[in-house]
Amino acid sequence: MDSSSSATSPIPGAARPDTPFGVYLHVPFCATRCGYCDFNTYTPGELGSAASQGSFLDAIEIELELAAEKLAESGDRRQAETVFVGGGTPSLLGATGLNRLLDAVRNTVGLVDGAEVTTESNPESTDPEFFEGIREAGYTRVSLGMQSAARHVLAVLERRHTPGRAVAAAKEAAAAGFEHVNLDLIYGTPGERDEDVRASVDAALEAGVDHVSAYSLIVERGTAMGRKVRRGELPEPDEDRLADRYEIIDSKLRAAGLEWYEVSNWARPGGECRHNEIYWVDGDWWGAGPGAHSHLGDRRFYNAKHPARYATTLSGRELPIAGGETLGEREHHTERVMLGLRMRSGIPEDRLNEQGRAAAERFVRRGLLHRPEPGRLAVTDAGRLLADGIVTDLLLAEEGDPAAAL
Repeated sequence: MDSSSSATSPIPGAARPDTPFGVYLHVPFCATRCGYCDFNTYTPGELGSAASQGSFLDAIEIELELAAEKLAESGDRRQAETVFVGGGTPSLLGATGLNRLLDAVRNTVGLVDGAEVTTESNPESTDPEFFEGIREAGYTRVSLGMQSAARHVLAVLERRHTPGRAVAAAKEAAAAGFEHVNLDLIYGTPGERDEDVRASVDAALEAGVDHVSAYSLIVERGTAMGRKVRRGELPEPDEDRLADRYEIIDSKLRAAGLEWYEVSNWARPGGECRHNEIYWVDGDWWGAGPGAHSHLGDRRFYNAKHPARYATTLSGRELPIAGGETLGEREHHTERVMLGLRMRSGIPEDRLNEQGRAAAERFVRRGLLHRPEPGRLAVTDAGRLLADGIVTDLLLAEEGDPAAAL
């Protein structure tokens, strides 16, 4: 990986006109830090006077201007098919700040007609006026961090919202005209019970959302939760229990008409997140904001992480790129197989070489892969929980490892 200066960091020269293109905007602010979170976010106490929402908004507007210039210079004049504002807590910017971000995309990179525009939001920093304001400005989708409907689970996660607030916020978003609302769940928190998981899914369904994401808790080193686990104050998540919880979630969502389309995501027909699909199908995106990552053609690069350094660099009208890498065909292939097999649609069978296809056939016989249509391979329901291991074995088989998929 190279670590080039802002002014000279390489940007791809070859556009991929038929490849989907989106814009990701990273908002690095949070009111407090949740115990399990290791994202690039900062509370007011951590930032002090080094950066502000105002300096962030000024800087990201400049980055988008420079991004549009760089893309045009390389012959890439695609407009964004999707925009995703993530964080952090984007809703801390309020409707005014979020609408300024969307205007900046419109005025630089541009938006195609019918673009999907999503913002993440924390339930406690939203209200009906907020949802009405962003809907009027052109946001089409809201993703709310629910995590759990159980008060004691939220306490372990150090979430601030009350158990019912996420459902209320989802209903407020729908009342403001949002057809597409997502609720995020986390399962496997220490102290969580099966009945807590069922209650959380029931609450999400009662909210009437058309999309649910569910992620197993990952205890990251360097987080408050990681330190508690290391000291023995909290137990490590149990893999078998995580599998059981996943099956509870999947069964209840599918019974209610939400089908999985990616291992951790379920939607009603038409409710799939188009922006995330860009990531999963080897699409392109420009990531703007502190620490944001971009992928364009054969280049992957990322911005300076700290908001103060990010803003200072852009004040001199230099892109804040801190490093990047050029992806070879093997790296592209690995990612296409890894991400593609997490999707319900799977991958073309001829994406694998002869040894890989032979290994895939062994997984078919074991009931872990199937052919949803001729010439495609996808994980079965049983294979979903083993998707990462299946991918590893297929890639090893392609390289001639005799133990793969035995």
